[in-house]
Amino acid sequence: MGENKTLIVYATRGGATEEVTFKIAEVLRQKYGFDVDVVNLRKNSSPDISPYRNVIVGSGVRAQRVYKEAVNFLERNDFGGKNVALFILCLEAGNPKSYNGAVKKYIKRLLEKFPHVKPVATEAFGGRIKFLGFTIAHACDFGKVKAWAESLGEKLLGEKKP
Repeated sequence: MGENKTLIVYATRGGATEEVTFKIAEVLRQKYGFDVDVVNLRKNSSPDISPYRNVIVGSGVRAQRVYKEAVNFLERNDFGGKNVALFILCLEAGNPKSYNGAVKKYIKRLLEKFPHVKPVATEAFGGRIKFLGFTIAHACDFGKVKAWAESLGEKLLGEKKP
């Protein structure tokens, strides 16, 4: 298992989570020299996590639900010995007034269902809504994404799991 070998898995519908995933991967590669692989869970629902020291899980939210691909991934995997991080995208998280509620509703409730998942970091970013191919709402702050990826990189450099 490589020292900084990192897997980022994500579930997306409209593409916003994919954009955020690739931004996080870019920061971890360029700033910290991590070896990062990215997997779309709709294309590969069960990637092998054994070669990775770090596993980052990202998902969008639709109809007030975290995408099932991400939920299934968290349910199926034993993350023992791995540094795990989790992020979600939803419009609520892009509004400072509803941010804390979004974290509670999506991240905290999700983690309550999976006590075996002990993330070293979590974050909620604003999302995007598309309708008939048109973006009708967009609240993702890529400055915040970059800042979180940088703090995550620092944290992962310092984390040593047995």
